Amino acid sequence: MTELYCANHPQKETALRCNRCEKPICTSCAVHTPTGYRCKECVKDQKKIFDTAEWYDYVVGLISAAALSLVASLIITAISAFTGFFMFLFVAGIAGGAGTLISNIIQRLLRGRRSKRLFITSTAGVILGTLPVILFFLFTGSFFSILWQGIYLFIAVPAVYYGLSGVRL
Repeated sequence: MTELYCANHPQKETALRCNRCEKPICTSCAVHTPTGYRCKECVKDQKKIFDTAEWYDYVVGLISAAALSLVASLIITAISAFTGFFMFLFVAGIAGGAGTLISNIIQRLLRGRRSKRLFITSTAGVILGTLPVILFFLFTGSFFSILWQGIYLFIAVPAVYYGLSGVRL
């Protein structure tokens, strides 16, 4: 059996190969992925495919998420005046639906462009959109209404992030 040496470190003997390009790699060059070990070059190439967002996508994601989240917060505020004991169920349902709707609208606006920073920016937009409603209730002393907005954020923020990143809950 022939001995293999790392492509980047010719002095290191190895038995590992990149599972994408089959290049011999040592343990210091190997990157563990869910599908096996890859060389750093293949991992870098894969990241370039994933990060396709343009600079203006961050602005679009932030503003659209904030506007849609503001609408959802106002809907929760309007419904909270009419419901009683079952408000938690209504807020949870609206929050999950709003998070999914927000992520779907943002995906369409961005036309399939992606980036992890874009997901985070859009998620921050959800929080920023709810902030005026929370501040209003804070200044008016309606602390119980802040609870409903907090539940909305607790459910909607992960729904938007995972919806944009491609994870289906």
